[in-house]
Amino acid sequence: MNSINKRVVLHFPGFEPLDAAAHRARYERSARQSAATWDFSASVGELKNFGRASYFDVTATAADWHTQSRIHIVDHNDLVAVLSGRPFFTRLIQGYLAAAMVAISGGMAGYFRHAWRFGLFFIFPFLLMLVGLILSLSIAFTPILFGLPAWSHIGSIALAVAFFVYVFLPQAEKLHTLHLFSDWEMAVAMAGLNGIGAEQWLEASAVSVRQALDEPDVEEFVISSHSMGSSVAAHVVGLLLEREPDLLQGKRVVFTTLGSAILQCALMRPAKVLRSRVGLIARCKNIFWLDVHCLTDAIHFYKTKVAAVCGHEDAPQASILFIRFKQMLSEKHYKKIKRDFLRVHRQYVLGPDLRAFFDFTLMTAGPLPAADFAEFSVKRLPELSFNSGEAAQALSVGR
Repeated sequence: MNSINKRVVLHFPGFEPLDAAAHRARYERSARQSAATWDFSASVGELKNFGRASYFDVTATAADWHTQSRIHIVDHNDLVAVLSGRPFFTRLIQGYLAAAMVAISGGMAGYFRHAWRFGLFFIFPFLLMLVGLILSLSIAFTPILFGLPAWSHIGSIALAVAFFVYVFLPQAEKLHTLHLFSDWEMAVAMAGLNGIGAEQWLEASAVSVRQALDEPDVEEFVISSHSMGSSVAAHVVGLLLEREPDLLQGKRVVFTTLGSAILQCALMRPAKVLRSRVGLIARCKNIFWLDVHCLTDAIHFYKTKVAAVCGHEDAPQASILFIRFKQMLSEKHYKKIKRDFLRVHRQYVLGPDLRAFFDFTLMTAGPLPAADFAEFSVKRLPELSFNSGEAAQALSVGR
């Protein structure tokens, strides 16, 4: 197998308050870690505008290979900013309304049916905020419980407000509670294609992605996505396939979902369009779908066949790659992050400490075809040595 000389990556990040420049900076840090781990050099270029899909170029080089990758970032930071920039009580009320919509539309039942930990992830921020509100109200109504005079409510209400604002909220925000409220608003919008301008945003993103797919002399297109970005990617790619069924004819395309949360949106009854687009991707003969799962990541649907759950049991299912973050990180590093469920969830797109059979930088900027990663394992690590710069020694047995 020949090494990849030129690649285009279209990356759809998760629900984070990061713009394309911040994602580029993260990628550069991760690339430095990966290059040091695998003994190659990686140069990350400056960010350039490209509509909704700004890009930067990455040059990765070793003794017998040289790979150029153009990384497009199709971020939805503008939507995150709109949701996160509203007053506190607006975010609170809209978040609980989104939670009610998820429950009523069958999403919550689906989460517990297919991935009970994801169900707990769903109820966690709303239950935590409810506890804080109940505690604050209990403080406010303490005078009634003890038969104190009415004027004492002035002090108890002030104390309740102080507790909620200066004690509870700072602790809750360490767990990104309000951010998760907005995440569920986004999920509802992506399921029903309504609210926050979701459909218009997807249309604009599809235009930029379509242009990126016209890049000439590309040996491989990698459409990667993380968390909520997987629902966005499925919408955009599915939309393009609806309009141009032969769009990817003659192209090598790898659709890679990392910690995929497609079912976060697709399990809601209004998500008919999303489920249909998942089917188009699964049935596209030019797309190889690689779904990357990790047991210690609670924020995805571990071992679940996404296309089948979306109603496409007869379609080819994604190849699932099961990874372990503790095999990618030093013992000290893993111990530091393992109790932070959101930090663990981000590790898919972050750099490694150790050589392992999955590495985001290696997959998106290295010399091996992205589809090869479906075959790697603890005993079969990526091998970056090439015979005369041509034939890839794609797999190795242990290290």
